[in-house]
Amino acid sequence: MRFNVLATLVGITIPQIALAIAPGPLSTSGRWIVDANGQNITFAGVNWPGASEAMLPEGLQYQSIENIVDKIKTLGMNVIRLTFAIEMIDDILETGRDVSIKDSLVKALGEKNGTKVFSNIVRHNPQFGVDTTRLQVFDAVANESHRQGVYVHLDNHISKAMWCCSGTDGNTWFGDRYFDVAKWHRGWQYMAEHVFKTPRSLASSVTDATTQVKSLPAVKSVGMRNELRKAEDNPTLVNTTYNWRYWYRHMVENANQIHAANRNLLIYFSGLDYDTRLSPIPTGAELGNGTAFRKDDFEYADKIVLELHNYERTATSCEDLKSSLWNAGFNALDTQNSSIVNIMPVQMTEFGFPQDNTTYTDVYASCLREWLPSLQAGWMVWVIAGSYYIRKGIQDDDELWGLLDHTWSDWRSTDAVTNGLIPMVQATLG
Repeated sequence: MRFNVLATLVGITIPQIALAIAPGPLSTSGRWIVDANGQNITFAGVNWPGASEAMLPEGLQYQSIENIVDKIKTLGMNVIRLTFAIEMIDDILETGRDVSIKDSLVKALGEKNGTKVFSNIVRHNPQFGVDTTRLQVFDAVANESHRQGVYVHLDNHISKAMWCCSGTDGNTWFGDRYFDVAKWHRGWQYMAEHVFKTPRSLASSVTDATTQVKSLPAVKSVGMRNELRKAEDNPTLVNTTYNWRYWYRHMVENANQIHAANRNLLIYFSGLDYDTRLSPIPTGAELGNGTAFRKDDFEYADKIVLELHNYERTATSCEDLKSSLWNAGFNALDTQNSSIVNIMPVQMTEFGFPQDNTTYTDVYASCLREWLPSLQAGWMVWVIAGSYYIRKGIQDDDELWGLLDHTWSDWRSTDAVTNGLIPMVQATLG
């Protein structure tokens, strides 16, 4: 370990893990993620949203990408879960060119506010200009993360760009009004190729500015879909297809094409009910019509990871919470149980709570702070964002769950960070 004095944390000396991105692709070995040398890699990080209407990583009107990544690294974290919307890729493939960040902001915020936010983004990030596109900003986040030794986990959060998630937002399940499965597949093919090399198969349909893509070595893993859930306003869809058999069909088809496009990527499978349940997967249980998930059936068995979310903030018993999570899918880590036929890594890619001086001490936060590091399962807390370009129609909306304050300049709660989050990172990575 090395020691740094964090100016933002009133001069407290914090032990911090020396960060570096492992050479080569990552893979899995049993319950572990491992690097090219077979050394175990555990993720401890944070979500950075970029899937709302502006389709840009949040916060750049207040801080530079360099400063935000540095803040994350200061916590000792080693991964960013960076979210995007399929709509961003639809625009590229359907119009033949990516959208400039200025045009995207004007569309999301209106001419006056969009222009103002664009000017502030360029002021803090002078490498951008009127011709900079949205995907180039995502690339810049990935490249800066690599420079500072932080992994990027690329997550498809939603199809139509908006705040996620509800049961009536049209993005819930395969075939919902905005969840076009074919567009989801082609979007992932594009992104899987994009992070590795220029997408040759699509180069003829996009502009030179879009195809001038370098490899993004920080991106080692992808989350195929965030929080699959019932379409509360479409009972026909729920009754006919909301089941594990349809989940298997679409998720496996998507994973197959991601791996075909980029064999280096870890591929995360999320579960049902807002990704709170993967219970039939560790045991290889029947999913319907003779279908079962068997890791060894996959050519890329050493690239599969499970992910779960949890927001059970009303928990009153840590033991009950741990038991619930274990049975929901974390039991895929259990190498001693003969009934677990699919031993593989499991990570909690979302959990969180308000960032104040007391909530981090409640049963829910305290339990996860102790339990997840004890498993070395990997986790990504929601959320770094102190505010949003727009959320649910409110521009410059404040995020009370954000690790950073409204202007992304300091921690929202020094107590929650120094006494809760940093010890959790150290226990996970130390």
